[in-house]
Amino acid sequence: MTIRIALADDHRLFRESLRVVLTQESDLEVVGEAGTGQEILAMVAAQQPEVLLLDIALPDASGIDLARQLTQLYPRLAILALTGYADRIFIKEMLKAGARGYIVKSSGAEELFRGIQSLAAGRSYLCPEATQALTGQRQGAAGPLSPPATVLSKRERQVLKALAEGLRSSQIAEQLGISPATVVVYRRKLKERLDLHTTAELTRYAIREGLV
Repeated sequence: MTIRIALADDHRLFRESLRVVLTQESDLEVVGEAGTGQEILAMVAAQQPEVLLLDIALPDASGIDLARQLTQLYPRLAILALTGYADRIFIKEMLKAGARGYIVKSSGAEELFRGIQSLAAGRSYLCPEATQALTGQRQGAAGPLSPPATVLSKRERQVLKALAEGLRSSQIAEQLGISPATVVVYRRKLKERLDLHTTAELTRYAIREGLV
């Protein structure tokens, strides 16, 4: 049985190279590819792949956010994260968002084939480097004290950006179309998630991450 695969990565050359590698396997068929969040959503809707190879870093969206959306829209879609990030926080957040597998781009083709076959068979799959990162065996696996902004949802980044720009809760609420109480909840959750304690620390974090 042929496995229908879609490629989601913003680097066209990488997608083209990956397509060549995958189509060498007789039981794999690449049915679509895309490089932005909107293109990926449209492509999955049109092509209905069985397995989606999804990068985390995209120009207009977070792969983590996309995984969360796609899992809700297409529960049977098997998402395999294929990315250059090997930090524990990325792996945990991607799996939490609904991805069933995680492979770093430094892995070989055989590793990727194993991952695709596992997901198509209804199983999960982690490459050895991802497994080592999750178990803390890889040096530096814990990553930075505060995770990168990529792990935040789109709304969380919007609230964080507005906070860093000095807006009050009422102003943020009006700007985003939510209640001031919801802004307060987002502020508290951001502090907890990023292990930061003051608005000043949130501001410094937002600047460091290039959000403002």
